[in-house]
Amino acid sequence: MKIYRYLDGKAPRYGVLREDALVPVRGSVFDDFVLEGAPVPLGQAALLAPAEPTKIVAVGRNYKDHAAELGNPLPEEPLLFLKPSTAVIGPREAIVLPPSSRRVDFEGELAVVIRRRASGLGEDEPVEPYILGYACFNDVTARDLQEKDKQFTRAKSFDTFAAVGPCLAAGLDPGHLEIKTFLNGRLRQSSNTRHLIFPVPVLVRFISNIMTLLPGDIIATGTPAGVGPMEAGDRVEVQVEGIGTLSNDVRRSPK
Repeated sequence: MKIYRYLDGKAPRYGVLREDALVPVRGSVFDDFVLEGAPVPLGQAALLAPAEPTKIVAVGRNYKDHAAELGNPLPEEPLLFLKPSTAVIGPREAIVLPPSSRRVDFEGELAVVIRRRASGLGEDEPVEPYILGYACFNDVTARDLQEKDKQFTRAKSFDTFAAVGPCLAAGLDPGHLEIKTFLNGRLRQSSNTRHLIFPVPVLVRFISNIMTLLPGDIIATGTPAGVGPMEAGDRVEVQVEGIGTLSNDVRRSPK
């Protein structure tokens, strides 16, 4: 099942994809809901980011090849950092290059969207009841500022630096998904989530024992090798098997 969030007039709402149209949701996608109302053709829908997180918990160095390309050692446990909710944009929205950075990179990832409150999960506790679905994610990073600051907050937190979408795909096995990133149509990243050092269940349990995960929160699971810079006028597409393609253009800040 693929769940999209879109504008219905001026109000956001959720819809479930049926063939080539979105059937509106009545109720909460985080609880029980029914489908009712006139379908909206997917091609005509103004798509939004499929979640409104209170926080984005991102994971660094979670693919061996990415750690190697940056010259970093492998972590012994998940390396976490936070991105603010104000960084979120949806499909077709622009990634804005800040004037304070001279190199901004794309990082294609699989995102996990939380369904219900998760806190202190046990080592063997199933995580599926806590997951609403999966999305494509671009963990946009000001690489020069990351290297300058020696920590991640500024480099990861600019507005538009958390592109997510195009939908939430429920019922996927997150352990065996192809993930690819294209820059202007050219393949730049290609891997599979089976290469994650810390797979999705481990991440959900680990994070829940540090901070409470709330409905709509996002876990960005890490990026494989092949990250690289973007320039104004570029188009970046993150593609994850079973989900679809998240496409965003890049432009300079008008400030």
